[in-house]
Amino acid sequence: MKLGIVGLPNVGKSTLFNAMTRAGAEAASYPFSTKESNVGVAHVPDERLRVLTEMFGAARTVYTSIEFFDIAGLVRGASKGDGLGNKFLGHIREAAAIIHVVRCFEDENVMHVDGTLDPARDIETIDLELIFADLEVLERRIDKTRKALKGDKKLENELTLLERVSDELLSGTPVRAMELDDDERAFVASLDLLTAKPVIYAANISDAEAGAADESDYVKAVRHIAEAEGADVIVLAAKVEAELAEFDDDERQAFLDELGIHESGLDKLIRASYHLLDLISFLTAGKPEARAWTIKRGMKAPQAAGKIHSDIERGFIRAETIAYEKLIECGGMAQAREKGLVRSEGKEYVVKDGDVIHFLFNV
Repeated sequence: MKLGIVGLPNVGKSTLFNAMTRAGAEAASYPFSTKESNVGVAHVPDERLRVLTEMFGAARTVYTSIEFFDIAGLVRGASKGDGLGNKFLGHIREAAAIIHVVRCFEDENVMHVDGTLDPARDIETIDLELIFADLEVLERRIDKTRKALKGDKKLENELTLLERVSDELLSGTPVRAMELDDDERAFVASLDLLTAKPVIYAANISDAEAGAADESDYVKAVRHIAEAEGADVIVLAAKVEAELAEFDDDERQAFLDELGIHESGLDKLIRASYHLLDLISFLTAGKPEARAWTIKRGMKAPQAAGKIHSDIERGFIRAETIAYEKLIECGGMAQAREKGLVRSEGKEYVVKDGDVIHFLFNV
């Protein structure tokens, strides 16, 4: 899973990126401190793996991971090459979803690229640059389709859709917020448009506001925009996340408790990402390792097995499966087998989140 972190300069993108990945990207209080897209990997925390590691005496624990792109700050005119140029818009195409970091904190020591703090304006600035980039793609595709028409009914329908999407983009509507049927959305997805990517808004507040019961008007403005387009919002303090990244698990929890925060921003971000992309995790466990695997919801057992190795999918026989909660209630796999709770599932079985699976295969 690859997520692209975007936003204006000086909104806290690199600070958040470093907190999540410990990649050491430069984070400064002046614009364009990020000159190249940084890439880092964050492990997805999963308490279930710790329990399974102990239960099975696993030699190692392997968490699933998320790859983050810290994309250089975009400014008004980025799609035309302003700021650091539109090459960074291309990096967004590699991402499955976008984390749009929005500055919601006042700090006279950290300059704002537009001089004043206005989350709604900042979001609009980024959205417009992505829209302009998409319009360029659509313009080329429309020209190509018109030249190829020659009475082809299928291409006529395609052209009509392309022009409709272009018109809606011109009105300021991102593709993700457009009303499209399943066939139309599938076709538009093939165009790889930036505004079609799902978005999570990360409202970056000050460390002094972390754990506060009331949200600022800045955060409320972000929520209002997100609600209108069906996007998720997470509220976090990037500076606090950076401090948390330096602690071990016990210290981290104590720090969160002291601030009155129930979960870290990274945990919230991962949960929102899984929900946004409709992802789940199944688990495998044994003496060598306890491991989590990320798949799309609705995936069947053979395809899930293919995430481990293509040979397992090719030679799939069956999946011995038990829900994590049932396994924990039994106290171990042997006890679960004695109670008849380990199921034998075939090729049509749809894997559930938290399934502990042992695949049988023959190649």
